[in-house]
Amino acid sequence: MDTKVSPSELTIRIARIPRTVTIGSDQVLVHELGIRLPFTRKPQALEDVGGGEPQRIFVTRTRELTTDEYDDFASDLLRRREWLTREGGQIWDAWVCVELIAPGRPILYVNPEGADYARYVARLG
Repeated sequence: MDTKVSPSELTIRIARIPRTVTIGSDQVLVHELGIRLPFTRKPQALEDVGGGEPQRIFVTRTRELTTDEYDDFASDLLRRREWLTREGGQIWDAWVCVELIAPGRPILYVNPEGADYARYVARLG
């Protein structure tokens, strides 16, 4: 029996607590993950991600990628991507992230700290 879980199923299984937080002057709905993960600063590629102190995570949005889009993203995490601009940051003791999912791939949590590249990355799986 195949017990693999798809990324979208895994995101559903992780406890998520909805919270409204202030980012700049905007009220934003985030989902606090029920797990903490370690982030890597400025990893070049996916194999560089890991280690560090686990952090609390607030997800502002989930972006579903194809496997080709995911593999392209994961192969060069420092490349500029317009869709990351003005995302991320830190609120209280939590890292504000975009969640990236693709079939058969680890889930990524990206905190660009307002930049247009994956400045901080954590992975699940």
